[in-house]
Amino acid sequence: MDGEGDGLRDYHGKRDFGRTGEPAGPGAPGEGGAPGEGGAPGEGGAPGEGGAPGEGGPPRFVVQIHDASTLHFDFRLQVGDVLKSWSVPKGPSADPSDKRLAVPTEDHPLEYEEFEGVIPAGEYGGGTVIVWDHGTYEPLSHDRRGRPVDFAESLAHGHARFRLHGAKLRGEYALTRFRGGPDGGAGADAAWLLVKTAGGGRGHGTPDPRRARSARTGRTLARVAAEDGEE
Repeated sequence: MDGEGDGLRDYHGKRDFGRTGEPAGPGAPGEGGAPGEGGAPGEGGAPGEGGAPGEGGPPRFVVQIHDASTLHFDFRLQVGDVLKSWSVPKGPSADPSDKRLAVPTEDHPLEYEEFEGVIPAGEYGGGTVIVWDHGTYEPLSHDRRGRPVDFAESLAHGHARFRLHGAKLRGEYALTRFRGGPDGGAGADAAWLLVKTAGGGRGHGTPDPRRARSARTGRTLARVAAEDGEE
């Protein structure tokens, strides 16, 4: 893994934390490692956790709905000290026959699991964000001999299986890279598929993002925009 904060270099470089309320995470220039306003650990609380996201226990996941230049879902899995992130235009599906495009984006700080609010216009990703679902996940990847494979390693190899334990998403899923190599990062040519596997449990289907409610606050995108937007 990168040193603390190194994996967030792209994340930090795209944001002005004097304007956006997104959490800065460790290593942000001039921030001293403190999260930004609006995304501080403990605000709203992660389900079943008494401390900040990522402090002990199983790894976390979050699915956010993001009304930016295009309306989409952001799917994030805790891997080490960052949230590995993908933009999923149509959102996760509970139907194993659905193969959902997932485009990798920059790593996000663990505190981003709890971020909900309005990113100011003119900032990277400007628009409204809600936490549609969050919880924990179990890595399920194995090698040909049936031995567990490190989750970061399975992602580097382009295929990772996991079981979600969320309020809305439950059961087994897989991420499979079909374009771009392991060193391609979040480049324009990188693309994955997010698929519910047949062996998983049942959960909520993909919601209408305009009507969906936050798993943290029960608010819709419209309500968050009205309450948290710039005056």
